[in-house]
Amino acid sequence: MLIKKCLVAVALTAALAFVASLSGPVSAIAQDEKPKPQVLFTNVNIFDGTSDALAEGMSVLVEGNLIKKVAKGAIEADGATVIDGGGRTLMPGLIETHAHLVLTGPNLSAIEAMDWGQLAYASVPNAEMYLMEGFTTVRDAGGAPAAMREAIDKGDIVGPRLYTAVSFLGGRGGHADFATYSSEPDGKTNMNRLNMAQQVDGVEQTLLYARNNFRQGATQLKVMQSGGVVSLFDPWAMEGRTVEEIEAAVEIANQYESYVMAHSYRKGSILRALNAGVKTIEHGFEYDCEVGKLMAEKGAYITTNLTAFDEGLLDIPAVKSDPRSLHKAKTASAAFAGYVDNMKKCPAKRGFQTDCVGDYKACRKQVAFEKYLNGKFFDNHTALVTLTSTGGEIAALSGPIVNPYQDGKLGVIEEGAYADILLVDGNPLEDLSVIGTQDKWFDGPDRPEGVETIRIIMKDGKLYKNTL
Repeated sequence: MLIKKCLVAVALTAALAFVASLSGPVSAIAQDEKPKPQVLFTNVNIFDGTSDALAEGMSVLVEGNLIKKVAKGAIEADGATVIDGGGRTLMPGLIETHAHLVLTGPNLSAIEAMDWGQLAYASVPNAEMYLMEGFTTVRDAGGAPAAMREAIDKGDIVGPRLYTAVSFLGGRGGHADFATYSSEPDGKTNMNRLNMAQQVDGVEQTLLYARNNFRQGATQLKVMQSGGVVSLFDPWAMEGRTVEEIEAAVEIANQYESYVMAHSYRKGSILRALNAGVKTIEHGFEYDCEVGKLMAEKGAYITTNLTAFDEGLLDIPAVKSDPRSLHKAKTASAAFAGYVDNMKKCPAKRGFQTDCVGDYKACRKQVAFEKYLNGKFFDNHTALVTLTSTGGEIAALSGPIVNPYQDGKLGVIEEGAYADILLVDGNPLEDLSVIGTQDKWFDGPDRPEGVETIRIIMKDGKLYKNTL
């Protein structure tokens, strides 16, 4: 009997000890699940990223880094930090779909003499500039390493969400070739060594460096088909990739459930890229209705730097100072003349693109001018959709494996979307200047930091600016 009682006592003690052992971790788990901080915006009018009119008298509740509720009138949220919008416009953070945050030299040739320290040092104010201009997401179209995104996400530097192509991929003599005239075909350039650009000729090299980009944190791939205008020896009208080379990049991107963006100027290049599986056409200057029809069939997008159609293009110092660039610019302008009319006639899903190369002061002026041109060439609503919801759709193309931001949608104000929010004076559908436009480019005045009429900038639920 004594042995039986002892066994029961031991069993009971063991059971109680087991329960007690659970109570510590369970309590710790409960303590970890603290309520997420809430911010309540009241008395705001909303541009949601798509609509052509503001929703008036609204409230928006942010919980953690997501939008929890959007409602007409009041929202009950005890303990939330309340921000009275005072009848201002609440809208999504802007999205830049083609930037080069690390190409900070005065020109591409100068970057060949810069090391990572110089480039990184200059790229930090570039990233902050974009955020202070209202851009909460930027897709880098070549040059920036994934380490820059990691530093931003950790809070080590201030900047937007960053989608990185890492190195752009092109062939010998193309728009990714920054070697000197006398260099050997297999000679490495500075941009090769830093993995900002790679000369890849043939399918095997394309496969190798496409995989290497994803290995180094790319969210999408960038291939160079056409040449450029201010670059040295790549004619803008060239066809710099074979079909097989483009398809090789697409195959690797598909393996990562991501996509390829292609630097394509001519109509033939655009059609070739789309038929090979490319999802975003970069620049796309010879766009027409045939291209638009194929884009719709393929579910593809286009991003275009509208500065290419500005009447002052030929006066840009980098263009007029070099006879070769000036000649290329003149012939390109003549070939690209139908873009705006064709885009109005047969609209495509178009993302905002600045494509600035240079320091943050020069790029700040170009960003403001590009905002202005979007309203001038099209209209305010089209410009705002381009700057917000379409950019969010392009970001989402990175898919479920390599997309670093999968908790919510970007570029919209709706429940469940990321809390990337601007609060601006006035109505941007009526006056685009409230988001920071400027009607002059390189010959315009230097712009101060930030946009006065953008009163609040929130990214990922965190306030980076509040001047209310």
